[in-house]
Amino acid sequence: METPPFRMRTATTADVDAVMKLCLESCEENAFLTPNPVHILQEVWPALERDHGIVGVIEGPKGLEGGVLLRVGKVWYSQEPVLEERAIFVGKEYRAAQGGRAKHLTDFSKKAADGLGIPLIIGVLSHSRTAAKVRLYERQFGAPAGAFFLYGAQTGGWRAAAAEKAA
Repeated sequence: METPPFRMRTATTADVDAVMKLCLESCEENAFLTPNPVHILQEVWPALERDHGIVGVIEGPKGLEGGVLLRVGKVWYSQEPVLEERAIFVGKEYRAAQGGRAKHLTDFSKKAADGLGIPLIIGVLSHSRTAAKVRLYERQFGAPAGAFFLYGAQTGGWRAAAAEKAA
């Protein structure tokens, strides 16, 4: 088996700038509300410190190519912890490349949940290539446990909405 041209690893606080860049790239595509970098950092920093979360990254020769932000939280009806995927993203230039980066990120997520002994909540909230993303998740996690719907919003549409409000 050929060695992939990248390595999967746990991010640290030294990666904060590169992780924030990935998060903002993800928001460009998938956010349906205006991203707030301060709020994003407030989610990312504790995970980089492994405080109720973890960030898995794919590091290639040119830097970070993708990542997953996972936080420990609780669902509204229980005191039991769950591992929540907040974002999973592979940069555009690496999506068609060999190596299965998205699969490595989902594997990292499963291993984190297994290591903590808690369930993982992970899903697809995107209007871009949704069917392909769902197929990948079905291969990795089995049948879906529901679906997301947006009313009055479009993923990736926050820029147009912000420009419209400013005009």
